[in-house]
Amino acid sequence: MRSKLLADGPQKTYALIFEAGDEVMEVLRAFASKQGLSAATFQAIGAFQEAVLAFFQIDRKEYKKIPVLEQTEVLTLAGDVALKDGEPAVHAHVVLGREDGSTVGGHLLEARVRPTLEVILVESPAHLKKTHDPKTGLALIDPSR
Repeated sequence: MRSKLLADGPQKTYALIFEAGDEVMEVLRAFASKQGLSAATFQAIGAFQEAVLAFFQIDRKEYKKIPVLEQTEVLTLAGDVALKDGEPAVHAHVVLGREDGSTVGGHLLEARVRPTLEVILVESPAHLKKTHDPKTGLALIDPSR
């Protein structure tokens, strides 16, 4: 992955250009950690060689994995970075387009890029922190912190 700082100031903006073979969530977490990001949002387009999505089953308080074992276009990838236990945590949702025009979407667990993924990441001025929500079992952004 290559990156470029596009705007500096109270809200830094980065362009992140992923290359074939990069694992998206792993690289995003490493970038957020290296840059010391505690709060950010991002959006992206590109393509994946394969991915694992998930759907959160609220009654079971667990994710049902959705393997996508084919080349897809990233029609929309959006997410945020927030602190969880003092470390940057990446949360992303994605809609993928298949060769036949159908789509599949969900929570992004992992994805391998092919041939590229273009991400615009904007640092937020406010620090967002995630805390455990006992009702859902999820780590959710707590605006009161």
